[in-house]
Amino acid sequence: MCDFGQLTEDKRSMLFGSIPAGDVWGVGRHITEKLLAMHITTAEDLRTTNLDTIRRHFSIFLARTVNELNGIACIELEEVGAPRQQIMASRLFGATVSRLPDPVESVANFTTRAAENISQDGTMAVSVCVFIRTNPLKEDHPQYQRSLIVTLARPSDDTTTLIGAAIAELKAIYRNGCHYKKTGVLLIGLHPKEESQPGLVDDPMTLARSDRLMRVMDAINTKIGQGSVGIAASGIRQKWAMRRERKSQSYTTDWKKLPVAE
Repeated sequence: MCDFGQLTEDKRSMLFGSIPAGDVWGVGRHITEKLLAMHITTAEDLRTTNLDTIRRHFSIFLARTVNELNGIACIELEEVGAPRQQIMASRLFGATVSRLPDPVESVANFTTRAAENISQDGTMAVSVCVFIRTNPLKEDHPQYQRSLIVTLARPSDDTTTLIGAAIAELKAIYRNGCHYKKTGVLLIGLHPKEESQPGLVDDPMTLARSDRLMRVMDAINTKIGQGSVGIAASGIRQKWAMRRERKSQSYTTDWKKLPVAE
């Protein structure tokens, strides 16, 4: 990697003069054609072009690029990406379901996955949203879709708490007589766990026990595999789960899945 700040102006001009303008980051084919028409063929030509001319003929983004070429920082690099404000887990069912236990299992599974994500991020959810819908392609079946958002009594990353809230919401919007094709869970209002303070009625021992349980579950699932340990509400047979009979083999990531030539 070259440190441009250590180069003399002559060497910097020589280096940029050897780089086509079209190779500069953010300069696409269309911009390159316009630059060529203006006799701007190299990165050095672009760097030394009057900034007002660039603004007049191009966007502010190219003007920022010119400033960057001249050592003027315009784009702040983020060491850590912006924290997520919400996380959703959802998937189409492998087959339509019409009995309440099946969507309950799916919602418990999706909530578990979403809870694992916020646990890894070190965040807690303020609200839980659950939605359910039938298959819009089955026009001969009754059509129904509904969602519900509930704010928790206190922000939480506890899987059991989140599942309890999600299942209660599902039961509130569930309608008998429909063939459902999809459910989903959305955890909303995520914020850092260290910013959350226990409420006056919260039992510190209960909170600590819950936190230890979640850490143990996450550690086991990380070591053995996702879903190795879960909440009973997630079910075992999972008739609603996506069909995987034709799932692609992991040829590029798993030695055991490599095809064998005999």
